[in-house]
Amino acid sequence: MILPWTILFLIIGSLFVWLAGRWRPLAARWMSLTVLALHLAALLWLWTQSNPSASSGQVLQSSSTWIMEYNVPWIPQLGIHIHLALDGLSLILIILTNFLGIIAVGASWNEIQERVGFFHATLLWVVASLTGVFLAVDLFLFYFFWELMLVPLYFLIGIWGHKRREYATLKFFIFTQFGGLLMLLAILGLYFVHGRTTGIYTFEYGQLLGTVMSPRTAFWLMLGFFVAFAVKLPAFPLHTWLPDAHTEAPTAGSVDLAGLVLKVGAYGFLRFLVPLFPEAAFRIAPWAMTLGVIGILYGALLAFAQTNLKRLVAYTSISHMGFVLLGIFAWNQLSLQGVVIVMVSHGISTGGLFLLVGQLYERTGTRDLRQLGGLWEGLPRMSRVGIVLALASLGLPGMGNFIGEFLVLLGAFQVYPVLALLATLGFVFAAVYSLWMVQRIFAGSRPTHMPKLPDIHGRELALMTALVVIIFWLGVRPQPILDTTEPAIQNLQQIVNQTYRDEEIGDRRLEIEYADNLYSPIINLPEGRTP
Repeated sequence: MILPWTILFLIIGSLFVWLAGRWRPLAARWMSLTVLALHLAALLWLWTQSNPSASSGQVLQSSSTWIMEYNVPWIPQLGIHIHLALDGLSLILIILTNFLGIIAVGASWNEIQERVGFFHATLLWVVASLTGVFLAVDLFLFYFFWELMLVPLYFLIGIWGHKRREYATLKFFIFTQFGGLLMLLAILGLYFVHGRTTGIYTFEYGQLLGTVMSPRTAFWLMLGFFVAFAVKLPAFPLHTWLPDAHTEAPTAGSVDLAGLVLKVGAYGFLRFLVPLFPEAAFRIAPWAMTLGVIGILYGALLAFAQTNLKRLVAYTSISHMGFVLLGIFAWNQLSLQGVVIVMVSHGISTGGLFLLVGQLYERTGTRDLRQLGGLWEGLPRMSRVGIVLALASLGLPGMGNFIGEFLVLLGAFQVYPVLALLATLGFVFAAVYSLWMVQRIFAGSRPTHMPKLPDIHGRELALMTALVVIIFWLGVRPQPILDTTEPAIQNLQQIVNQTYRDEEIGDRRLEIEYADNLYSPIINLPEGRTP
């Protein structure tokens, strides 16, 4: 019952927070913070007590185990279960979700003054739905939490956003709903294909793995998942909702969007798309990796062109998520470990940048870089934190982003060196926009119209200190994250291998070679097997 309570505790807490906010807004803030802190403490205790590599959960395939799971029938006539399962990958992402939820509450402490109870209940709702996404291994239940996540995010932007919040909310809703509906069609298609093939109609992830279908059917079903996950990531060219949503969202909404929601797309690729449709996924891998490289360079160049600080940070997210797409479809141990580190470090560093933007906006009333400058003199503590966050964003060695992106590039180089070399330009462009941002905000002369501003202190300093410590910890000692997620990554790779291999050679790695032609991957299969 532990896994259901990781979700129910947050949902019940959100109801109490909502009620408390109707009478005492301050009580709602403290109650939401307490709920998330207790939740995080329980997750950290679970992390220290669990050993993913030695776990003995239910076997999905011969080599795949969970740390723990919960499985009861929900609608047995349709083969739908409340099936929740936890492995190292899920655990790390849920911890990240909870931690950034605490940061979001702290970021909104002074910013949100209307409907305070409902706002903090909505934040808890976001964390609960994301936790459900990372735990669900019944595809119908996964889709349920996927869509549930859209509702509180719609409220966060639509109610507490800025001037153009209606436009940003509508655009966000259309993009995500379009992707979600395509995924629903793909889930139903997989459900019926598996049912006709085996006589068993089920949404169970473990049973749907290895479903026999024609390459054409697999491609179209995979494409439905791909679009849904690419929208959330977001991948070029399905990224256009992100800058508008970030610009109009409150600070807490931006922290959730960048730090958490984007990770759902990456998780979907890792957990569902490649394992369910490995052949189709590897056939489009060069295209997907190319889109990843385009996203890296395109996002970085557009970030440099922005004058709105929040849009600048939003475009950096597109660039960093390009590394995630590149690493996932390289699909080897190095690249996948890099993807995990990028997901965590990007959530921390970009969440910190959006927190910094919110603090600047509270003090100056503007996010226009042309109206900022010379803040080092009056805001030394904020300036130091801002420089650290900018250096983390550009991938300075010793910080988390460098470790993750470097591993991704090493893994991608083994698969297709040209794309890996092009992706390294992202480091150059990141250095340009990050240092340019620092120069425009903290260096130079102070605008004459700008009054003396208070530096960060107390609550703000505590939030920033926590983020900075984790950034350095990820850069200096990422091994605990890698050790926790390694068994899950190996299990996913073995699931994919078993789709192509007979039992006696099931432990061998799937060998993939790319021909000189970028768009003609050659998959080496055992004799007699054809893609």
